[in-house]
Amino acid sequence: MDVIALVGPAGSGKSHRAGIISHQQQCDLIIDDGLLIREGKIIAGSSAKREDNKMAAVRRAIFHEQDHREEVRTALWAAKPKKVLVLGTSDDMIERICDALDLPHPETVVRIEEIASPAQIRLARRKRLEGKHVIPAPTFEVKKTFSGYMVDPLRFFLKRDQEEDVPLEKSVVRPTFSSLGRFFIADTVIAAIATRSAEMVEGVGRIGKVVVESRREGVLVEMEIVLRYGCPIWEVLEQAQKAVAQQIEHMTALNVIEINLDARRLMVE
Repeated sequence: MDVIALVGPAGSGKSHRAGIISHQQQCDLIIDDGLLIREGKIIAGSSAKREDNKMAAVRRAIFHEQDHREEVRTALWAAKPKKVLVLGTSDDMIERICDALDLPHPETVVRIEEIASPAQIRLARRKRLEGKHVIPAPTFEVKKTFSGYMVDPLRFFLKRDQEEDVPLEKSVVRPTFSSLGRFFIADTVIAAIATRSAEMVEGVGRIGKVVVESRREGVLVEMEIVLRYGCPIWEVLEQAQKAVAQQIEHMTALNVIEINLDARRLMVE
């Protein structure tokens, strides 16, 4: 197994360019900030970008915690990669990551200064000061582990001589209300959003009990719905389910895991 290292200071744009380097070096996996990524899919780990302080983020990124380390190491070796791209802020950090995951030290080291201009690096640092972080994975994947964060998709094409362009995807994440400090959204607020969203669907009579279960990866909502007599039941339930999920994600940036609707009664007006 060969290891390729991408080294640069925090906020210099490493994650932004990880997909390009991975493609050019024909890497099977990317290790970035505590995550193990394969072909745009997060297959193991949890991101250092979710930690509350810099020290915790560093510990997460170098796989200091045993459970985190074992999870990623098991998935990594099960994947049997030929090449792995490891991102780090220094050579020492790269070596710590490799030692934690039983990887050989890198044969090739790419410096951020070799692939990005000073102006590009300054721009990346400015974006970091705004609370924006890049993860080299599609938004659909990132939202699973960044519930409560705003996630913006980025899609670009890698030009190749005499061949079709290669589409690459990544995501920008930032805390929903980072400028206001730490926050939480009460289950009662989520229940109110779900209730109002369902009530707006034609064919829904009224909403009964609403139960919200909040998890780190997102929320689950259970709702009792009374439908109007004569409405197309399955169609109305599907529309209500979609409306609730869309409004919760839009208004809170929370990842919706499940919306379960229980229609037990009909009402006649």
